[in-house]
Amino acid sequence: MGFLRALHRSKPLLRSHLSAPASLRWVSSSTALQRPESAGLAAEPADPPPRTPVGGARFHLAKPEDAIEVFVDGYPVKIPKGMTVLQACEVAGVDIPRFCYHSRLSIAGNCRMCLVEVEKSPKPVASCAMPALPGMKIKTDTPVAKKAREGVMEFLLMNHPLDCPICDQGGECDLQDQSMAFGADRGRFTEMKRSVVDKNLGPLVKTVMTRCIQCTRCVRFATEVAGVQDLGMLGRGSGEEIGTYVEKLMTSELSGNVIDICPVGALTSKPFAFKARNWELKGTETIDVTDAVGSNIRIDSRGPEVMRIIPRLNEDINEEWISDKTRFCYDGLKRQRLNDPMIRGPDGRFKAVTWRDALAVVAEVAHQVKPEEIVGVAGRLSDAESMIALKDFLNKMGSNNVSCEGNGISPNADLRPSYLLNTTIAGLEKADAFLLVGTQPRVEAPMVNARIRKTVRATQAKVAYIGSPSDFNYDHQHIGTGPETLLEIAEGRHPFCSTLLTAKNPVIMVGAGIFERKDKDAIFSAVETIAKSAKVVRPDWSGLNILLLHAAQAAALDLGLVSSPIESIQLAKFLYLMGADDVNLDKLPDDAFVVYQGHHGDKGVYRANVILPSSAFSEKEGTYENTEGCSQWTVPAVPTVGDARDDWKIIRALSEVAGVRLPYDNLEAVRARIGMVAPNLLHVDEREPSTVSLEMKPSVQHKMSHAPFEAVVDNFYMTDSITRASKIMAQCSSMLLKK
Repeated sequence: MGFLRALHRSKPLLRSHLSAPASLRWVSSSTALQRPESAGLAAEPADPPPRTPVGGARFHLAKPEDAIEVFVDGYPVKIPKGMTVLQACEVAGVDIPRFCYHSRLSIAGNCRMCLVEVEKSPKPVASCAMPALPGMKIKTDTPVAKKAREGVMEFLLMNHPLDCPICDQGGECDLQDQSMAFGADRGRFTEMKRSVVDKNLGPLVKTVMTRCIQCTRCVRFATEVAGVQDLGMLGRGSGEEIGTYVEKLMTSELSGNVIDICPVGALTSKPFAFKARNWELKGTETIDVTDAVGSNIRIDSRGPEVMRIIPRLNEDINEEWISDKTRFCYDGLKRQRLNDPMIRGPDGRFKAVTWRDALAVVAEVAHQVKPEEIVGVAGRLSDAESMIALKDFLNKMGSNNVSCEGNGISPNADLRPSYLLNTTIAGLEKADAFLLVGTQPRVEAPMVNARIRKTVRATQAKVAYIGSPSDFNYDHQHIGTGPETLLEIAEGRHPFCSTLLTAKNPVIMVGAGIFERKDKDAIFSAVETIAKSAKVVRPDWSGLNILLLHAAQAAALDLGLVSSPIESIQLAKFLYLMGADDVNLDKLPDDAFVVYQGHHGDKGVYRANVILPSSAFSEKEGTYENTEGCSQWTVPAVPTVGDARDDWKIIRALSEVAGVRLPYDNLEAVRARIGMVAPNLLHVDEREPSTVSLEMKPSVQHKMSHAPFEAVVDNFYMTDSITRASKIMAQCSSMLLKK
């Protein structure tokens, strides 16, 4: 327009032509107008680019014809019938804020943070509780939805204290994140905030109930997953609060998981309180070794210290839960640790020495005894690399007396199905009848127990238990305490036989405590008889299971550590304990020379002549096989303590000093050696199915004892050298195990 004014002033002759601006007509051109045929092609709607689902959300369509199509912000998405609006939005890549909704818990619909607009609906709807319908048009970012969320957030923050600077949830708090993303920039509440009395839930969970937003996640978790009726909602209106009905502690073995699912700082870790902020921590993804399940965990460390342990998602093993022992045993990793090699002097006191001197003494004594008098025992926390090194070293010294704690008298390792959880942990959800023989999964493997409870809740599966009286958190029949009941079922004389015979997918689970019994062959023979008559093992279903107790057991049996420790220890003159603290040494000859290689000054140290310090599971790379036969690796999270070394490296160095050098110098070479003996151990995160049928097993004619099955785990919180050194586990034992 400036150009036109200048033209108007400089050219008087043109004034008559440019007198009115209305006479100007601006013409623009585009490629669409120049080429009408291309415009016609462009008018056809192109398929929108695929979106990434939120948090890796995925679903399985059993019948493609059952899929329905909904539109999320105009984006079409196909989902199965029965999915909620919130789940449809997640599949479409739209993150809906939520506080009360959790994918593994029942729907409560009481926080109202997930409000979205649905076409033809007069009001915003709670997407977590609304089923998606065919052709539904969902709008998540309209002014109505945004205003609704801002209003909900304002109400939530109305009574929430300004504790963020001193709150342990700071930095990983859903309320912080969502108030930043979806809340308003100001609040209008000027009254006094309400306050709530804190509850005492025990030594593990710290409560600051004034911060609670009544999402009821912890109540639903305790009731549905943990199976304890400890938490509930009390009061009404502004007096509403969550607590225990009577003054009591939370006694579940899964209670620590309420820390993870609490969206605010109301429930936090008591041992971790005020220790660190989450942005100061280095996370290392590894696995747990306190039981035979191999739960996936993340170790958060700061410098050389493990600060906390939290679960990692693995649908096939632990879902997203871990037991309290797994979560809180970490302080045992810094107490009672062995730092330096030590030799017991003539006065009975230990004296710190160099590695060279310690290995020289051990090698000298090993050559002074007969080969058959050399015995090695691997501990319950040993990895596959150290066990193959110990076995190779003793074999080179001329001895075959190498065993693993917990595998009992002459373990039968010929057929892998005879010592594994063949159904797999995730496969237990398909079962409809359980027979538990001499096992208490709630204390032996809490994550397996959680799966059984999930199955019982979902399908009303029947559970029968043979063993000493135990505390279960689901409906079960206690049908006997000893092998007599097993014989009755095997002979078809027991009422539970009809349940097993009519079940579609029956499961028999035998505890690893049976390994320690002298009549174990007769018991396993009776179990196999039941399995044949009830068709527990078929081509499409493998329901005969052994539930192992320790992290090292499955790999030890795969690698062939199968001698009888009780018989060989009676004749031993040179005993090599590799982290073995629970071996009975009462019958060990007084003149026997004992080497203890381990990371904690535990029971095995009292009888040792030489101590060789090794690294714990959090400080080394190691292969562990869980009870279902799945190999997993630990990853070092913190540096080793003092002068400690990895177990297999100590044995490799000792073999060289002793003149029987082992043929591997690095981890890859050790694993290559494992691959020669048990190649399945190298297939990480895979379950190697057995191709051999149990029918190949020879029949045995042993007499069955009448002694009842005994509980294997006396104290759930203290089962190995790490948990026995833990102060937190000691508090749990004294407070939570009081009858």
